[in-house]
Parts: sequence; structure tokens; C-alpha cells
Amino acid sequence: MDQRPVSFTAYWRLVQSNRNFRLLWLAQIVSELGDWLYSIAIYSLLLELTGSAKSVATAVVLQVLPQFFIAPAAGVLNDRMSRKRVMILADVARAAIVLGMLAVQRADLVWCIYLLLFAETTMWAFFEPARNAVIPNICRGPDVLIANALSSTTWSFNLAVGSAIGGAVAVVFGRQAVFVINAATFLLSALLLRAMCFSEPHVTGSRPLRWGDLTDFSPLFEGFRYVRSDARLVATLLVKAGLGLMGTNWVILPVLGERVFPVELGRLDPQRAGMLGMSLLMGARGIGALIGPILGSYWAGQQEPRLRKGILLGFLAGAAGYLALGAAPSLPAAAAAIIVAHAGGSLIWVFSTTLLQIHTDDRFRGRVFSADYAFFVVTMSSVTYLGGLLVDLGMSPQKLAALTGSSGLIPALAWTLALRLWERPAPSTPSCAERAQPLDGPPRGL
Repeated sequence: MDQRPVSFTAYWRLVQSNRNFRLLWLAQIVSELGDWLYSIAIYSLLLELTGSAKSVATAVVLQVLPQFFIAPAAGVLNDRMSRKRVMILADVARAAIVLGMLAVQRADLVWCIYLLLFAETTMWAFFEPARNAVIPNICRGPDVLIANALSSTTWSFNLAVGSAIGGAVAVVFGRQAVFVINAATFLLSALLLRAMCFSEPHVTGSRPLRWGDLTDFSPLFEGFRYVRSDARLVATLLVKAGLGLMGTNWVILPVLGERVFPVELGRLDPQRAGMLGMSLLMGARGIGALIGPILGSYWAGQQEPRLRKGILLGFLAGAAGYLALGAAPSLPAAAAAIIVAHAGGSLIWVFSTTLLQIHTDDRFRGRVFSADYAFFVVTMSSVTYLGGLLVDLGMSPQKLAALTGSSGLIPALAWTLALRLWERPAPSTPSCAERAQPLDGPPRGL
């Protein structure tokens, strides 16, 4: 791989020169900003209606766990039909689903929130593997890492800004306005994706997709055999499962914001003060996730050994950050600890995604990324729900944070052992540079 560091100039060059990536990036910006506005509204609504941390944990589980069950069908679909079409259909469906939240006003309708979150997550499970699988088709060689780093920092920026604005918008205009805004962002995202024009070699020569194909597990087993043939690919595929142990943050941050660090400004009532505290802590998470890929990509450049080492550093930063959060005496100290932890988490996400993209054949990429997310969401769902139960049973969010930090040392140790796999001779496979190239030449729009 190229040895040069990734600079801000490289990000700008990619956005300016690559029309397809620019459209994909803009679609990401608008839809994710809406999502983070929406998440703050959902979590504060559940805490207000139920008073239970478990309700937030349940919401998070329903936002991520369906991806595990949908992953086989999503992987097959994304490897058999146009990924661009999959993303557009998923966006339109999510706009309609989010508008359904307008009907939830009473505690006896909380089940509707859970049902709608399940439906929205199902659509996300089809969308996100498609988005990741498309990047190597619209970006050439070294631009794959640049695109991933920019996508991750954008996600982080959207988290920081959307979380902060989300609390303010909900306080000033009400939650209903937030739901309408989020639905509109999905429709705008679909329009931007529709304007993309690029080749999709995985659909060339493939037979038309039939409904029965979604329950035909032979392509899934074929993908499993492909991954199993390379122990290094297996290890990389499991990295995000280790990152999922930090999933308790979805319980820790809302509860800390509402109950421990509310922002008492002027005549704000406790509910609104808690919502602002929650927004600031979620915003700190976004700032950390923004810093991680920027600094990490500059340090790693295009060097694969540094990408692998960066994953270990990310696990250590995540563990240290949550251990510090458990002892944080004030809101600024808590925010600083969260920034450190999620700088590490985003580094793990970007580097593991990049390694998977450059070492996975295009015809398997949809299934590999569906499995990648599936392992992540199983771990994340399990620890998130357990975290909600522990808080409702009396554990303080600070103790839960310390427990999360301690558990983060487990994947750090596992990845340290996995790094020995790269000391062995490499399997006889195409080079990473060859894998990073589109299979049929430069896509249109570059």
C-alpha cells in the first residue's frame, strides 16, 4: 500500500474529483444528521414515558439486533442485485417508518416505538452493507482508506452536531418536528443516491433474483467457506464483535445525562435539563469518533501493519476511556473520557472496515459485510440489554462504565494474539492493490 499519510488535501481531492463518492457522502451527511436528531428524541421520550433504563436498552437492541437475523438475506440480495437500488429503496422505506413515530404520544403506545424501530433497523441492515460494498467500486486503490476515513469522520461529525442540535430542536420545537425532519433527510438521501452513476460488476451475468433466493442458504455457505479459507480474514471479521462490548454506552450516556449530569439552565424543567445533558454527552462521543479516524489515518497512511496496530491501540483507548468515565466527577471530565474512548472505537471501525474491503473479492463483499455487522450487533445488543437491566437493578451508570472499560481489555488481548497470524506466510491470493481495484476498470464519474 501507499506509504504516504492521509492528509486533509486527500479528503478534499476525493470529494472534489469523484462525483459518485461525493453524492454518496452527501447522502450520508443528510440522513445521519436526521438520525442523531431523532435518536435523542426517542431515548428521552422512552425515559419520560417509562422511567426505565431497560426501555432505552430495548430500543437500542431493536435498532441493531434485527441486523443479525436479516444479514443472510441482506448479504445475498446485495451480492445479486444493484446495491444502488437497494440503498434507494431502503431510504424511502425508512422515511415512511419514521413518520409513524408521530402517532406515539402515550405510555400505552410504547410498543409502537419498538415495532417501528425494528422495521427501520431492518431497512438499515439492507442499506449499510450495500454502502460499504459500493465504496471499492467507486474509489480506486489508496482512495478506499481515504473514503472510509472520511465516511467515519462524517458519521462522527453528524453524531456530535446532530446530538447537540437534536436536544435543542426537541426542547424548542418539540419531538414531532424532529421526526418530520428525519423523514425528510431520508428522502433527500434517496434523491442523491439516484444521481450516482457507476458500474456494478457483481450483477454482470448473474441471473435475476427470485424471492426464493433470500431463503436459499447456499450462497451464505459459499461465503462462509470463502472467509474460513483465510484465518486473517476471519480475525478481521471478528474485530467489530469486540468493539460491540462498548455497546453499553447507549445506556450509560442517556442515563448519565438525565440523572447525573443534567444541564440546569434558566427555568428548564428536569426533563429538558436531562435532555440537554444527554445531548452533550452524546456530542462528546461524536467528537471522539471524529478525532480518531483523522489522527489515525494520518498516522497509518496506507500501511497495512499500522492499520492492524491501530486496531489494538483503539481497543486500549476504549478501555481506558470508560475506566476514566467511571470515576469522572463532573460533566467536563465525563466528556473528556468519552472523547478518548470513542476516538479509539472509531479507529477500530475504520481500520477493520478498510482491511476487509481491500482483502475481500467483490462478489463476496455483500455477504462479508453483512456478517461483519451481524457479529457486531449480537455483541452490542447483548451487552446493551444487560447494561439496562443492571442499571434498573441498582447499578450506577458510573460502575457500569468501569465494567465496560474492564471488559474492553478482552478484545485487546484477543487481537494481540491474532496479530501473530500476519507473521506467517501470506495465503496465495491477489494482492491488496489488485483487490482494491474495480473489476472492470475505472467507474464513470471519477
